[in-house]
Amino acid sequence: MTGLRDQLHGLWLPLVTPFRDGRLDEVSLRRLTRHYCGQAVDGFILGATSGEGMTLREAELERLVAIVRDEMAAGRKMLPICLGLSGADTSRLQDRLDETADWPIDGYLIASPYYLRPSQRGLLAHFEALADHAAWPIALYNIPYRTSVNITNQTLLRLAEHRNIVGLKDCGASREQSIALLRDRPKDFRVLTGEDANYFEALTDGADGGIVLSAHVETATFAVVHAELQRGNRDAAQARWQEVAELTRLLFTEPSPAPAKYWLWRCGLIDSPEVRLPMVEVSSELAATIDREIERRMQVAA
Repeated sequence: MTGLRDQLHGLWLPLVTPFRDGRLDEVSLRRLTRHYCGQAVDGFILGATSGEGMTLREAELERLVAIVRDEMAAGRKMLPICLGLSGADTSRLQDRLDETADWPIDGYLIASPYYLRPSQRGLLAHFEALADHAAWPIALYNIPYRTSVNITNQTLLRLAEHRNIVGLKDCGASREQSIALLRDRPKDFRVLTGEDANYFEALTDGADGGIVLSAHVETATFAVVHAELQRGNRDAAQARWQEVAELTRLLFTEPSPAPAKYWLWRCGLIDSPEVRLPMVEVSSELAATIDREIERRMQVAA
């Protein structure tokens, strides 16, 4: 396979982690992997926010990766995998990089340290220490509304110079910051939006793709939006975007990934909508709304 830097574009899916009766649901995970490997998906993120990675034990995370890779091999479609890691202790994260160095992955997605709110010098030193240590390439994850610290463009451009830091999942502070980064970045530093509702906007601004939870649903439409923009067909892309724009809001009406898991359960792709505490399943009100939307889309498709 080529390096992650060459693969980090297009539509990436932050795969949900199915559970049943408190355990990793391996049957549903295999079904999900087979299904999405048959869709226009360019790569998977495993064990990150949408995959409830912070609730996974190490053995579960390793099993998650092994099953997804095994199903890919069985279907003879090998997509790149990035493993989501997070933490506020640089040394412990370096240990996690060592523990996962021989896993069948292609890279890491690593968020900023949460809660501690380090300075920009601290962020620079943190990510450089991880990149120096990692056996696989790293994509940064800037999501200040979860971590309480924004990686500024000045810091991102310094980090982009590191040979082992290849891109960014951008859930940053502002569109202005994102546009400036896209303008000033090195040509081989990849930027993918992680804000589902801003997918079309980010692509028109020049992002290389998106890491989009909502693409669990209507996957083909999200892929077509990107493809049409790549061909210069903005009007066609916008028309297709309007088909899924409301979906990106519906699936975040309550804390993610519970709404997406409920949708996937109702459609038979997973055997349970179960999430792990402190996440809880969707309210009855949202469940009814999702049921109506599924029915509406089925009628349109018919």
